[in-house]
Amino acid sequence: MFSIVVLLSLLAVSADADFFQFDSISNVSTYYFNYIYCNIWEGDCQPHQDDATQQVPTGNIWSGFPQYYTGMLTAWYCSLGQCCDSGDCRITNNITGLERDLQVNLHGQHLAQSVVLKAIQGFIKNPESNKPLTLSFHGWSGTGKNFVARIVADNLYRDGIKSECVRLFIAPFHFPHARLVDVYKGQLREAIRDMVLRCPQTLFIFDEAEKLHPGLIDAIKPYMDHYDNVDGVSYRRAIFLFLSNIGGAAINEVALDFWHSGQNREDIGMEDLEHLLRAEAMEAEGGFAQSELMSGHLIDFFVPFLPLEYRHVKLCAHDAYAARGLQPDEGTLDEVAKAMLYVPKEEKLFSAQGCKSIPQRINFFLP
Repeated sequence: MFSIVVLLSLLAVSADADFFQFDSISNVSTYYFNYIYCNIWEGDCQPHQDDATQQVPTGNIWSGFPQYYTGMLTAWYCSLGQCCDSGDCRITNNITGLERDLQVNLHGQHLAQSVVLKAIQGFIKNPESNKPLTLSFHGWSGTGKNFVARIVADNLYRDGIKSECVRLFIAPFHFPHARLVDVYKGQLREAIRDMVLRCPQTLFIFDEAEKLHPGLIDAIKPYMDHYDNVDGVSYRRAIFLFLSNIGGAAINEVALDFWHSGQNREDIGMEDLEHLLRAEAMEAEGGFAQSELMSGHLIDFFVPFLPLEYRHVKLCAHDAYAARGLQPDEGTLDEVAKAMLYVPKEEKLFSAQGCKSIPQRINFFLP
């Protein structure tokens, strides 16, 4: 009873202090409706970019609370049975499931499988990490970057990508106008701070990161640096994933060279690609390359996603059918795989679209 009284008192105080701005709360609710409706990456939504409901939620609800009071609210939340022995039921940290999903469901990406698992596992097992974990995913569209981000979210959080502790930002969706970069900076900083205050372990995903304005990345650079806290808030238990097409051509060249020399793609190692990706990221056009994130060496791992071959496309097609409860024969899988475009023109070795369009393409092969 006492905890409820404390909570109500805090709410009353915060209302007097204008911590709860109801128009902002309405915007947040509408934002999440659109967010879920677009189904994270997969929808065909055309958002109204100038609509206030499409702005990044700023977290006005929590930003006015000192961290001491948010701790009291967390304790009250747990008193209602919403916490587990591990501390917070929203956070599952299922490393076994992460390893299984990466091995079974991700095709043709032995480097990403290994690096992502080791990086996440090491971070989870080291609660005294001196900085947040920052990973940068690189490769062609359709090679699995978004898919792996989903796998990470699904295994670290009970509600996966829709968890209160996970936030997805899509550069051209959330930050479309260069003239508003100063507005976006404030929104982004407050959104990240708000989530870190509410969740003891957070995941931030930046899709199409190469399209971010450099000033926008620099605005949140302190949150990824080696600081005990920033303005009284610790960000050391946060995970940042940046997804981009930067370095895709360089990755493909290395894979093609291995194929020409008769070597297996599974023999490609991080030593063959990591330095190339770092150089590509430093020299690429756009905000990612120009940011202090690069010059400050704050990215822990550059993760390459290799171009997918015919055999990998067939595996993706099999998974797409299985997701619909269907069991296709080899002939059907070959038909789907052959319908894809392959490059280079002479060798026709790599799928130009990866596996991205497979779920839609199998519609043409259904009885």
